[in-house]
Amino acid sequence: MSESFAISALPALDAVLDGIAGGLEATGYVVTRDLLPPELLDALLVHVRSMDEAKFKRAGIGRETDFQVNNFIRTDQIHWLEGTHPATGEYFAWMERIRTGLNQRLFLGLFDYECHYAWYPEGAFYRVHLDTFQGTDRRLISTVLYLNPDWQTGDGGELVIYEHDQGRILETIEPRFGHMVFFLSGEFPHEVLKVNMPRYSVTGWFRKNNSLGQEIDPVR
Repeated sequence: MSESFAISALPALDAVLDGIAGGLEATGYVVTRDLLPPELLDALLVHVRSMDEAKFKRAGIGRETDFQVNNFIRTDQIHWLEGTHPATGEYFAWMERIRTGLNQRLFLGLFDYECHYAWYPEGAFYRVHLDTFQGTDRRLISTVLYLNPDWQTGDGGELVIYEHDQGRILETIEPRFGHMVFFLSGEFPHEVLKVNMPRYSVTGWFRKNNSLGQEIDPVR
């Protein structure tokens, strides 16, 4: 492990976790800046940009037998992460620290974390949706880490978070490098506006376990 990636590199992480937990309790969402070490952010950016486009697949909606690709709803592409690369492995280590920290503060019973790279080619979008699947609430907290160092106003790709009934915009978040969003997965309809420049992120979910064993139910 690179020393520059070490979790101990940010001794104030406990205070940051207090802020994340407080924001989730107060409003249900929070935006952080500079949560992860710059060296790790750079490594993730290099990794996602170096990947063969063939490793990404068109994202769909629904799960299992309900899964379908719908060009009207979303046109992004994704690559699920397993932590086998040094950068993604270190990212999972950070998210494990955050998982345990949020459990200590909020008693949510977060069991594990899953995530993928999200690549929005020029013109891609994701219409208003919730992150929970119909009939299940295993995803409790959604996260989005942005990897766009050259993002400028007008490049598009903002995350728009709505009130539960979609009646009012609560927040419009620019996908700036190193910014990370946390929000309650089942509470906030949200969308990604059409991008005018390629947009990268790590999108993930802290989940609870509804099974009796150590394997989360269901698997991805």
